[in-house]
Amino acid sequence: MNKAEMINQIAGDYDLSKVKAKQIVEQVFDVIGNDLKKEGRFTFPNLGTFTVTERAARKGRNPATGEPSKLKPQKLFVSKQLLL
Repeated sequence: MNKAEMINQIAGDYDLSKVKAKQIVEQVFDVIGNDLKKEGRFTFPNLGTFTVTERAARKGRNPATGEPSKLKPQKLFVSKQLLL
C-alpha cells in the first residue's frame, strides 16, 4: 500500500474527505518523524520499532570508474520486528 492508497482507504472507512484524510496521515508521519529526530526511536505495538543509527565515514569506490572515494557519515532509518 502506498500513501495515496492509505489516504483513500481512511477517507472511505471514516467517511472523510480525501483532503482531511491526507492531513491526518501526514500528521501521523510528522509525529513519528519528530520522535525519531528527538529520541532516535519510535515504537508502535504490533507493528515494530523504528530507530535512527549512524554509519561512520568510510572508504568507498566509484563503480563506474573504480576510483576510490571518501564516503561521509550517514544517518540510517532502521525498522525492526515488523509483524504481518
